[in-house]
Amino acid sequence: MQKLTRLGVAVATALAAAAVSAPAVSASPAAPADHGHAHGHEQGQGGRHAVFAQTDNTAGNQVVAYHRGEDGRLTQAGVYDTGGLGGVLDGAVADHLASQGSLTYDPGHALLYAVNAGSDTVTVFAVDGDRLERRQVVPSGGRFPVSVAVHGDVVYVLNALDGGSVQGFTVEHGHLEQHADWNRCLGLDPDATPQFVNTPGQVGFTGDGSKLVVTTKANGNSIDVFDLEHSGAPARHPVVTVQPGAVPFGFVTNGANGLLLTQAGPNAVATVHIHDDGTVMQTAAAPTGQIATCWITAAGDFRYASNAGSASVSGYRLNPDGSLTALGNTTTDPGTVDSAASRDGRYLYVQTGINGILDEFRVNGDGSLTALGSHVVPGAVGGEGIVAF
Repeated sequence: MQKLTRLGVAVATALAAAAVSAPAVSASPAAPADHGHAHGHEQGQGGRHAVFAQTDNTAGNQVVAYHRGEDGRLTQAGVYDTGGLGGVLDGAVADHLASQGSLTYDPGHALLYAVNAGSDTVTVFAVDGDRLERRQVVPSGGRFPVSVAVHGDVVYVLNALDGGSVQGFTVEHGHLEQHADWNRCLGLDPDATPQFVNTPGQVGFTGDGSKLVVTTKANGNSIDVFDLEHSGAPARHPVVTVQPGAVPFGFVTNGANGLLLTQAGPNAVATVHIHDDGTVMQTAAAPTGQIATCWITAAGDFRYASNAGSASVSGYRLNPDGSLTALGNTTTDPGTVDSAASRDGRYLYVQTGINGILDEFRVNGDGSLTALGSHVVPGAVGGEGIVAF
């Protein structure tokens, strides 16, 4: 426990230092943009490009909508009340929720899900390009929701407090329908401190949708895997694989049964495989050399990990054999947290929590990043949760 406490103190100290000393990113001159973007026509998008950022404001949570231009630059298009409150975990500095996936897009139903951690609810928005319409606010099935995952018609919400829990829903006619018997407790120590490193980090599905995955961060140092029935109902108990000292946090899928996972303990990105029986095997790891490596985003063949304590993003190329090639680090504004890539993988948008700033980058052909500009997201200091088309 002393080791875990020291980790939390070290991260908090690094973030506090970043708040007063780290320089802000300024827009650098950009090379001419390649306009050969792939324009998809997912339901509700209307062929338009958008980025949505959640404020997690404790006085009233909001989602700020941005129109994305063909050159990747953003223009604020609207601000939408969720009808709930943001929340702050004890010890949190740059990332009040200390999670990945707190704002999640459902492309099959053109819905956006936003957690209201301070209200124990989830808001459902209908999406039309860069416009939102609030449809529903539903109980999260636990305390302090921090992450949402969707696969087909099945949605799961991760609740962080009281030992952690997951709650399952199905999408019915554009609304969430809660299934009371799809609630599972994670059994974490509810009194472990500081909260922001001892609450679960993310819920998500494997690529084939057959399993539900939860990371527990320092409170267990584990990857919990629930087998799912065809209906989406979870097994009574998860298969728990412990990664001592790893502090598993955020992940993205890698094929049908693989994940690329951030580990805040060693500050690394790990490649893991989930077996049919739910056990997890780590096959490789690539250190970032940074502090508080917690979030990860896929952008084409590249992966970008956010380092909250170093005010940076670490880039990697995903090779055909599953290995990672380090591409170096790019400076952001202080308190680097969640990020999202445009659907075509050509632009990366990074939330930074110390001052509530959203940084824009173009993803170059070699995986390097070119800064395009930045925006102060109104009321979003400490906020996280971002979606990009």
